[in-house]
Amino acid sequence: MGGDAPPLYEMFDDRFRAGRCMNGDDRLEILYTGCRWAEGPIYVPAWRHVVWSDIPNDRMLRWDEETGAVSVFRRNAGHTNGNTLDRQGRLVTCEQGNRRVTRTEHDGTVTVLADRWQGKRLNSPNDAAVKSDGSIWFSDPDFGITSDYEGYRADSEIGSNNVYRVDPATGDVGLVADCFGAPNGLVFSADERQLFVSDTRAGVIRVFDVRDNGTLSEGRVFAEAAARDNARFDNLRFDDAGRLWAAAMGDGVHCYDPDGTLLGRLLVPESVANISWGGTKRNRLFITAETSLYSVVTGVTGTHPTGPGRRPWLDAPIPGTGRMP
Repeated sequence: MGGDAPPLYEMFDDRFRAGRCMNGDDRLEILYTGCRWAEGPIYVPAWRHVVWSDIPNDRMLRWDEETGAVSVFRRNAGHTNGNTLDRQGRLVTCEQGNRRVTRTEHDGTVTVLADRWQGKRLNSPNDAAVKSDGSIWFSDPDFGITSDYEGYRADSEIGSNNVYRVDPATGDVGLVADCFGAPNGLVFSADERQLFVSDTRAGVIRVFDVRDNGTLSEGRVFAEAAARDNARFDNLRFDDAGRLWAAAMGDGVHCYDPDGTLLGRLLVPESVANISWGGTKRNRLFITAETSLYSVVTGVTGTHPTGPGRRPWLDAPIPGTGRMP
């Protein structure tokens, strides 16, 4: 590792060091470069792949952990943005251009989970989170309809940017929060009693209490973006110590204590869009930033999108093949 490499970590609170957040690699690894705007990485344990989106190029890419090879996972992908996994290991994708949320089945077919609310077309779904009851929660800002760069320019039929829930039993799409300038990343706490949502235009992360009936409290501000570099929050992930890691466009990757204190950050040479934990130990942080996919092996362990202790995705067949990994 070269001595002239810029530092990777910046510490603001001693808990960043004490929590072993600085005990991993001392530089980023570039896994791929050549995107127009990279987003939505998700590590799929059954495949040992990272799938991510290249929105303006309207394609999804795939990086193979065993070989390092990168290939096209899907072309004409609907200007996909965020990706996650459901409890059965199926890929859940937010398609900005097609204005819908879809699921890729194990045989490779695509199922539409949500494309309308009260008969009106969604704006451009951005990111999704799956709760242990099988419900799918997603953000719906207007990024994909403001121009033709990341979707198709159009007027919003709904007239606001909201967060929705897809009922696992009925498939009904319900509004759960409408207090945003532009809702973006969202993630549940480990006990699923709280939902954290970034609001890119407001420059804040909000936290909501999740009620037993699937509705949310009014919410409060958990963190505000740093004034430097015009930072804006994108997607969010937790580690297994309850620290929240946030992609902060223009300001690297932020790490927050459960009390909301900014402990430190990872310095990334491009503007960060999304992050995702992966690797066989879940201690490898994958980062999409502008043109590139990066990774860093860290001293902490990330949680899985489907929550702790739930691992049906390890036994999932490879989509489109029917073969086990």
